[in-house]
Amino acid sequence: MQRETPKHLFLRRFKKNKLAVAGSVIVLLLFLVAALAPYVSPYDPGRIDTRNALQSPSKGHPLGTDQLGRDVLSRMIWGSRISLLVGFIAVGIATVIGTFLGALAGFYGKWIDNAIMRFVDIMLCFPTFFLILAVIAILEPSIWNIMIVIGVTSWMGVTRLVRAEFLSLKERDFVKAGKAMGAKNSRIIFLHVLPNALSPIWVSATLGVAAAILTESGLSFLGIGVQPPTPSWGNILTAGKDNIEIAWWLSLYPGLAILITVLGYNLLGEGIRDAIDPKLKN
Repeated sequence: MQRETPKHLFLRRFKKNKLAVAGSVIVLLLFLVAALAPYVSPYDPGRIDTRNALQSPSKGHPLGTDQLGRDVLSRMIWGSRISLLVGFIAVGIATVIGTFLGALAGFYGKWIDNAIMRFVDIMLCFPTFFLILAVIAILEPSIWNIMIVIGVTSWMGVTRLVRAEFLSLKERDFVKAGKAMGAKNSRIIFLHVLPNALSPIWVSATLGVAAAILTESGLSFLGIGVQPPTPSWGNILTAGKDNIEIAWWLSLYPGLAILITVLGYNLLGEGIRDAIDPKLKN
């Protein structure tokens, strides 16, 4: 009998996890909506029609309109692009920083490890959301500043994961063989050890996207995130807060979108983690 490859084993385990499959479907649908926004959006998200302000859900406006008469469905569709952009770029920044520092700490050890991990401990002492609030309050609120700030304040968990993997992998025979053959440390780190440490990085990145989307939504809700007229789920919620008594749809639908998106990424991340867990039973 032909031996099952790690790829096939991963796919088999992943497909058996119904919640993980559901999460992947949610994420895929979000990608499709964001990619096809110009084609599936029924209206221009910035189109103002004060005559139809705060109109409840109807055939013409399935999710109602906001205080300026803009179609909520169209703004939510275009807002999905903002959520994906913030999530992926912020997580990309955090993953690059965390992987680099974790690799240095785990591979070299000694004073380098101590210095990096003490810096990680210091960063973890600050509540991340309040640290982001403080930095954004100093900088000009913009989507790029938000992505950068979320990224540079969210790398500590990745650093710990990568360090732990490197501490284990650097004792393997293939690393010792590379050193015996005179390979440079940089070559061993990036071409031999890092590819074998990617599994927890993928899981952390997937879960990190959900956290970044939630953080961006929170910042936009507070008015220091993505600024109008650019649509985002957070600033739609802000309009809902101001009109909660007469326009319930402005709070319900963006809130559900954030909930379902975060849930989808969390289910996908948990599914990937379970599928690559070597202790998981077949």
